[in-house]
Amino acid sequence: MSRTTLRFHRHIIAGFLASCIAVSASATDQALLDILLANGVITEAQHAQLTQKESLSADEVLSSIVVAQPSEPDAPRSEDESHKQAQAVLLDDNIKRAIDDAVTNAVVSESSVVDSYGSKGFRFETRDGNFQTNLQWRAQMRYGNPTGSDPRQASSFEGSSGSSFEPRRLRMKIGGHGFQPWLKYYFEVDLQPGRDVDDSSSKASARVIDYRIDLAKWDWGGLRLGQWKVDLNRERVDSSGRQQFVERSIVNRVFTVDRQVGVQLRGRLFKDTPADMRYYAGVFNGEGRGVKNNSSDHLYMGRLQWNFLGRDLAWRQTDVEYTEKPTGSLAVAGFTNTGPCTRWSSSGCGNLDGFAGAASATDDQFEMEQAVQEFAFKYRGFSIQQEWHRKFITDRVLNTESDLTGFYIQSGYFFNNLIDAVPAPLELAARYAYVSEPNKSLRSVQNEREEFTLGANWFFSGHRNKVTVDFSRLTLDDGLLGTDHSDNRFRIQWDVSY
Repeated sequence: MSRTTLRFHRHIIAGFLASCIAVSASATDQALLDILLANGVITEAQHAQLTQKESLSADEVLSSIVVAQPSEPDAPRSEDESHKQAQAVLLDDNIKRAIDDAVTNAVVSESSVVDSYGSKGFRFETRDGNFQTNLQWRAQMRYGNPTGSDPRQASSFEGSSGSSFEPRRLRMKIGGHGFQPWLKYYFEVDLQPGRDVDDSSSKASARVIDYRIDLAKWDWGGLRLGQWKVDLNRERVDSSGRQQFVERSIVNRVFTVDRQVGVQLRGRLFKDTPADMRYYAGVFNGEGRGVKNNSSDHLYMGRLQWNFLGRDLAWRQTDVEYTEKPTGSLAVAGFTNTGPCTRWSSSGCGNLDGFAGAASATDDQFEMEQAVQEFAFKYRGFSIQQEWHRKFITDRVLNTESDLTGFYIQSGYFFNNLIDAVPAPLELAARYAYVSEPNKSLRSVQNEREEFTLGANWFFSGHRNKVTVDFSRLTLDDGLLGTDHSDNRFRIQWDVSY
């Protein structure tokens, strides 16, 4: 530190102290000395010496905390001079730190935008609260043996071998509100969709999977427009990052409505009473993600959810939040649609086994009706949820009717609540699922599949950072051949959002 710099800082602090002490009473002097001591500017001995004085001048304080000028580099220094120079360096660092903090605080206090970090990622918002943006990244890395998917036909069981690593999901989420807190927006980009080795590179292209705007000024009624997962059933609407197992059950592929483009009326009635309920009613194109024109009739859906304990149950699995009061919901929902699709996924319109593909089907070939009953409950680390589905498909070209049934029930618990030896971040879970669907070769014959899965979650930071392991026993009863097939599957996955 040069003499000029030290003198400059000495004049700054002298002027500051002089202006403060000149108008201060002895109580204020004491408070100032306490601040200087707490910040390491003066020693305890200097603090005690100055405290004994009835009144202080700037020179008296300055002479105690600003030491002599450092000697010339080539001049010999005594032990006392070396100690004084070390104190001067400390003083200089403290002054610079104080100036930096003051400048930072001034900039923050004058800025119209505030930044922070929370459960939705990095947040930027205006001080008036009218504009807000949350940015979050999410990655999901998975290993599966012998496969990460659900085998559905006899050939899938017979040919299952090997193992695979998979970047299952890599997402960017951006959401918030603009102009008013109740004018909300959200969109999500999938940066790493998986593909088979024989697929074209376009199968692994980034894609926008969600985009929506919510007009949510009133709890009793709001409007949502855009593209999102239709609010039909809990298992599908629950984010893949907030699941209890590595992946959803075998029921999901057959019965999900997935993402659609449309508009929906939604709200909550009789809040915090025994009649507390949510409702959803929507109209969608009916041909899945990314389709701007529907080729046939629209998809019409409705859902009614009763929060029978007067408390709302969020769309997420497990009770890692440790719900203090018992909270549950009972829901019924359904939809109807006529078009070329018999199933949907994140890739859009698709077909179930045994049915014509969307590309070869006519615009109004399949008339579908589906209903679901759902139950969910959480309380102090315990969670359970269940769904029962029925789906009816009428093929107008072949003049055939098909009836599909699906069911699952799953439950988890943090056993640390009962046994201290069990680690607190560990959750153990179990799931059973059943699907009855047409045989791929002969639609009039039903195949029956079952899933028995045991799972474990280790939560480092809730759902935002967790490792999930599950082991499944998968079976198939082939109705056409009259044969049974089964296989085991092991998966482990790290899911992290930041």
